[in-house]
Order: sequence, then C-alpha cells, then structure tokens
Amino acid sequence: MFKVLKYVLYDIVRSRMVLAYTLLLFLLCSGLFYLGSDYSSTLVSLLHVILLIVPLICIMFGTIHFYNSREFIEMLLAQPVDRNSIYFGEYLGLAGSLVMALFIGLGIPILLWQPTEAALYLLVVGLMLTFIFSALAFLTSVRSVDKAKGIGSALLLWFYFAVLFDGVVLLILHYYSDYPLEELVLVLTSLNPIDIGRVLILLKLDTSALMGYTGALYQKFFGTGFGQVFSMSVLLIWIVIPLFRARKIFSKKDL
Repeated sequence: MFKVLKYVLYDIVRSRMVLAYTLLLFLLCSGLFYLGSDYSSTLVSLLHVILLIVPLICIMFGTIHFYNSREFIEMLLAQPVDRNSIYFGEYLGLAGSLVMALFIGLGIPILLWQPTEAALYLLVVGLMLTFIFSALAFLTSVRSVDKAKGIGSALLLWFYFAVLFDGVVLLILHYYSDYPLEELVLVLTSLNPIDIGRVLILLKLDTSALMGYTGALYQKFFGTGFGQVFSMSVLLIWIVIPLFRARKIFSKKDL
C-alpha cells in the first residue's frame, strides 16, 4: 500500500490542478484577511468560501483522478497486489495531496494573520471535509464505469450538500413549524457534513444569536463538550461509511 501511496501522492502533488487549488486558497484567504477590517465578518466570509470550494474541488478532482488512473489501477490488479492495498493507497494519496494543499493555502494565512481558536477550527473542518468528499468521490467513481456519468453524479452530489439540502431543510421547518422540531433539526444537521462544519465555526464566533431560535438550539447542543465530540464523531462516520462502501464495491467489481 505504501508504494502505491507514495507514487499517487508524488503524481498528484505535481499536477497543475492541485497547484492551482493551493494558489487559489492562498490568495483568497490572504486577500480576505488583508482586506477585512473585522475579524468575525472576515472569518464568516472565509467560512462560506471554504465550505463551497473545498468540497467541490475534492469531489470533482477525486472523481476525475480515479477515472484517469483506471489503466494504472488495472495494471496493478494484474499484479500480485492486494486490492485493499491499491484502493487505500489511491485514496490516501489523493486525500493526502489535497490535505497538503489545504494546509498551505489555508493554514499558512491563518498562522500569519489570525491564529485563533475559531480559525484553527476552520482548518480542522476543512481537513475533515477533504477526507469526506474524497471518499464520496471514490464512491461515485466505483459505482459507474462511464466517466461522464460518474463526474455528473459527483457534481450533483456536491450541489445537493452545498445548495439544495439547506433549501429542503427550510421547507421542512416551514411546513412543520407548529410541531416541536428540536430533535429533527439536530438529525437533519447531522445528515450534511457541510452544515455540521458551518455550525461548529459559527458557534466559535459567538454568532448563534444572529441565527434566532435555531442558533439557540445549536448553542445548547453543539456548544457543549458532548455536542462537539458528537459532531466530530459524525464527521468521522461521514468519512468511514462512503470510504468502506466504495472499498466493498471496488473489491468485487471488474474495472
């Protein structure tokens, strides 16, 4: 596995897309910190940018990488190499390269401008989302042999989590506003890793009061030590389930 990981990591780190991703993050983060006059508003703006860009790049680049590596993977499968070693080597190589890009593009500006607890939490959330959407990229890729279909599915999945999901939640809350929805809101939030990350950062910025009743509910649950452990555990589950579901398909499917 480590030989596959080393090769994949070295190959991806040199790619222009990863270099462009790193530069984009660095310029956006540095620009927002430099131009922003208020710390909280700057970090909120950066939060919205990160929650859109990181999942999109990870799931799209991961899907494209998997399809472009198909011949290489087929060659490895013809050798006496365990499928799990190939699979996890590919995944860790992909996720590792994107994590390096995130640390350079986001971590360095944070350390230079605002090395606060909330900013470091943003870096951790970005790290978790990188692993999550890299796993989702592999899941969409192994389910479909057709490259165009796989890329389309990955894009729709990102659109659902980043845009559509919040609209669905708002509709549910609107139509069932006469009922107690505390537990439902927490369950719905757990169904979207992007929302969990957003809530964690906003609570660190003490902006829950601006979120009304929902913000008070988030503060009551996610603001506690148990709530933070719960949210991080849910994010880990979001990594494990797609990753091992894709591994199960990969181990049985002919490419």
